[in-house]
Amino acid sequence: MTMAKNWLRRNSPGIVALTLMASVFYVVRLPEPSAADVRESAADFAFEPMTIAMPGGFPTQKIRQVNKAYEHIDAWISSVGAGIALNDMDGDGLSNDLCLTDPRIDQAVVTPAPSRGKAYEPFALDAAPLGISDTMAPMGCVPGDFNEDGAIDLLVYYWGRTPVIFQNEGGRGEPLTASSFTPTELLPGKPGPRYTGPLWNSNTAAVADFDGDGHDDIYIGNYFPDSPVLDPSKNGDVTMNDSLSHAQNGGGGHFFRWTESGFEKTDDAIPQGLNKGWSLGASAADLDGDRLPEIFLAHDFGTSALLHNTSRPGRIEFREVKAVHSGTVPKSKEIGRSSFKGMGVDFGDLDHDGLYDMFVSNITTSFGIQESNFAFINKAGDKADLRSRFENGEAPYRDESTDLGLAWSGWGWDVKMGDFDNNGDLEITQALGFVKGKNNRWPQLQELATSNDALVANPTWWPNVRQGDDLAGSQRMRFFAKDQDTGRYINLSTALGLGDPVPTRGIATGDVDGDGRLDIAVARQWDEPVFYRNTAPEPGSWLELVFTHPDGAPVVGAEVRVELPDGSKRVARVDGGGGHSGKRSTDIHIGLGEEAQGEVSGTVTWRDREGDVHEQEVRLAPGRHSFELGSQVKEK
Repeated sequence: MTMAKNWLRRNSPGIVALTLMASVFYVVRLPEPSAADVRESAADFAFEPMTIAMPGGFPTQKIRQVNKAYEHIDAWISSVGAGIALNDMDGDGLSNDLCLTDPRIDQAVVTPAPSRGKAYEPFALDAAPLGISDTMAPMGCVPGDFNEDGAIDLLVYYWGRTPVIFQNEGGRGEPLTASSFTPTELLPGKPGPRYTGPLWNSNTAAVADFDGDGHDDIYIGNYFPDSPVLDPSKNGDVTMNDSLSHAQNGGGGHFFRWTESGFEKTDDAIPQGLNKGWSLGASAADLDGDRLPEIFLAHDFGTSALLHNTSRPGRIEFREVKAVHSGTVPKSKEIGRSSFKGMGVDFGDLDHDGLYDMFVSNITTSFGIQESNFAFINKAGDKADLRSRFENGEAPYRDESTDLGLAWSGWGWDVKMGDFDNNGDLEITQALGFVKGKNNRWPQLQELATSNDALVANPTWWPNVRQGDDLAGSQRMRFFAKDQDTGRYINLSTALGLGDPVPTRGIATGDVDGDGRLDIAVARQWDEPVFYRNTAPEPGSWLELVFTHPDGAPVVGAEVRVELPDGSKRVARVDGGGGHSGKRSTDIHIGLGEEAQGEVSGTVTWRDREGDVHEQEVRLAPGRHSFELGSQVKEK
């Protein structure tokens, strides 16, 4: 008996630790939905996969050539570049044109959405006669009317050069061709056929009227600092992140302000300490109702931030806002203190209180790197309360990803919210997966994750990740839908046929055929892009709103708030393009559910071309509407 007591006394710390570990495991382990629950939830949705036409004649590759200092991690360096966007590039009134970047051919491609038939032949955008090089690669495409002539242009950002705006000069009613677009420099440089400008390595962009002058500005987020990442003739002059949790040696962000003579690069808009992050995602929305859009910067390696817009016409400025630190919430899950790997972000009202919430993608792979996605729910009382808190430096958001069933998914990238069955609740689509191969490299990556920050900036210390190696390569994209009984989200991607085991990167959403159902286009890294036509069997009623200035350009940032018969609210905006490498259309889509069969009341708020703010009450019948927003709302 005495021996037993002594043994218990000596080993009690270990016994207590094991007991706590076991209890924590059962507390935090998320309940899995039953097969019956999945079938019941999936019955409201249906998608038809369709092949996206691509141009022929380009040499293909399976991996990129890289700087010699990166050769042993060339698969890691080659893990981005698949992007996709939906919009109306040919002016037929529907967002049924695609712009995608494909690393297999390293081209930016324009092609019709497959559900519309063969409207024109797919083609690649040619940056010549601007300077080009063999060490540049497109990373993403943002549609927008950047010269305000009523036609949708295309902003393409690259590794190995500064971005290019392809101005759309195609005639209305005529098929698009490569000659429909004229390339112009976003950042003017030396002329000539050989590119000799700054070696930007851009991975994200966001478009919004940041300074409130009535014209759209541009944010470009760079990943690596200016360096010859894709130049195989070089050996060095490159770096990796100087920390795995607070890296501040990345390419950072650059704002371009619209002026009558072209876009003007503006400095000092981002607070010091945040302007050298490793940018992978960015999204903008007016959160506090002052008609100046805030921006969330999703930075890899732990410097993500929410920035409150304090700009004025002609001057773009932001202040960082942070969550109030609480002893009950880990700092890693608080806005402004997270050390996670920010990969993508989107805004949407998840709880129907009329305030935007946020979903942020991180790396959440069990037995790999187990962080957490963020579902940051807005806890302000209203927009005035939120504005007051922002002015005091506070971001009143709380991560509820665990309670909502959204915390864990995989190696996350782009994320887009949308109501795909029109029941009034937002679903969440998320791109996942990193490098696909056969040789598991997780053990080596875990060793790196525990190494000293003093070592990680040197590429030499990084473990091999070559072609054939695998890191989260078979993860399937997510399609999260809310369970109406529990309020938790269930992943339905496999049940809906969306979950092929290949790495995905960019997600674009839009109603391609005007039937009131949001479609999905997905860019896949080193694999064919895919289009999912929404064939939901019994969707609810819906609103689709096209807001344009008198000159025909989308009114980026225009917002509509709708109140349903049950008193709940819906809010949506014209998104100028944000996220990782996927850009939704600039049409507004709102699901109204089954009860809203007649007109609903709404409030439209926007800035006109003079920078003046307008707000007008409207009555909206379910269906598709086009409005011109000048000094008042005018239906076309």
